[in-house]
Amino acid sequence: MPRFIGSNIYRNSSYGRMHPLRVPRVPTVMDLTRAMGWVAPGQYLSSPRARPAALHAWHDPAYVAALQQAEADGAVSDAVRARFHLGTAANPVYPEVFRRPATAAGASILAGQLLRDGGVIHSPGGGTHHGLPDRANGFCYLNDAVLAVLSLRHAGASRVAYVDIDAHHCDGVEHAFACDPDTLLVSVHEERRWPFTGALTDRGAGQVWNLPVPRGFNDTEMRAVLDRLILPRVAGFRPDAIVLQCGSDMLEEDPLSRLSLSNNAHFDVVRALRPLSARFLVLGGGGYNPWSVGRCWSGVWATLNGHEIPDRLPPDAEAVLRGLHWSGHRHGKAPPDHWFTTLRDAPREGPVRPAITDRLRSLDARAASWV
Repeated sequence: MPRFIGSNIYRNSSYGRMHPLRVPRVPTVMDLTRAMGWVAPGQYLSSPRARPAALHAWHDPAYVAALQQAEADGAVSDAVRARFHLGTAANPVYPEVFRRPATAAGASILAGQLLRDGGVIHSPGGGTHHGLPDRANGFCYLNDAVLAVLSLRHAGASRVAYVDIDAHHCDGVEHAFACDPDTLLVSVHEERRWPFTGALTDRGAGQVWNLPVPRGFNDTEMRAVLDRLILPRVAGFRPDAIVLQCGSDMLEEDPLSRLSLSNNAHFDVVRALRPLSARFLVLGGGGYNPWSVGRCWSGVWATLNGHEIPDRLPPDAEAVLRGLHWSGHRHGKAPPDHWFTTLRDAPREGPVRPAITDRLRSLDARAASWV
């Protein structure tokens, strides 16, 4: 039985009224999946908060201490800002600046422990893949994805496949594992978008596979990428565990990317990866439109459980979506009705453009000589 790790710390917690992460995300998934009757007794687990000693498995103790002090003081000095990148526009100091990321990290560490003997876990609060050992980076204060891999290793998973379908490249995870032949890294992300890493030519120890994709990336193209890159690389790696970072900012409605996926593409990736390992952890990630991220990650949970997604949501689920607010964005004033009444997007098919086929061909040629 799949398990869902969440926390009420995400309720009423915001990076600030002008920050992209001012929107509700994890609480929407928690409420929507419950309204659908998709959370059986025993499936939901409340995330623990990771203790500093656990975070030191990858993060610099001085940085962890600075993050704790930033929460206690509600501010940072110029020296701390410069050294640890705390208190910046991207990584502001807010009331739960340590407790919230430490909770996401605690969920990832717990997931690794719970998957010792196999299973499936969804942790939508996770996926903070930009965090670096000694500083905050790209809205990410701690890197729970790295800590998830390390926890799985500690629990007996020698070979871990990490797959990332966020619009932004997983620079923090690649920093951690690029030279580790026992961690497969596959990232599909928008080209020429921050953090401007994740080149097609990155190889690491031979197990790093990056695919930057152009604007307008559609469902048909993602299906080609799934069939020709993601599934062959993961299956050939024969992982003991799979971690999927399932950022929803690849969806067409997201304000921080220029891609055109429907959430069906995410459901297809989740469904296709599930049989390839006895241990499967699905994290959240990016996603800055509260309706699209809530609908996507709730659909991911439905996919993991084999629940049928109805054409029209029942009244209680619709009420969850109608209760969302998104200030400061044009969609917040007049969102389309299907954001309230449906979970599954209409498919967004299209041509597989030469930019995609040429890059896949280049990776195919490299794979032919990969050992």
